[in-house]
Amino acid sequence: MPNLLAATQDYWRKLNELQAAYQRGEVSLPEVDARVAELMSELGQERRAAIAFTLANMRHLWHQQREMIMGVSLLSVLTYAWAVMP
Repeated sequence: MPNLLAATQDYWRKLNELQAAYQRGEVSLPEVDARVAELMSELGQERRAAIAFTLANMRHLWHQQREMIMGVSLLSVLTYAWAVMP
């Protein structure tokens, strides 16, 4: 299971470290640009993995519990319609 929150926190930590190194003059601007692109790519991969994991779980749930989901949805619609009718 991908941990998107941890990946995002790690991204921001690395970005802050890179900014501090740039402000100290340890890293040039082209190096900063290249490193930021790498960090964005890493975070993008983690996001894609999290989305794929979520979609796979939703598909699995749909295939395993299709009747229950449909029943609860129909019951919800009927209850809403009954509640708003005068």
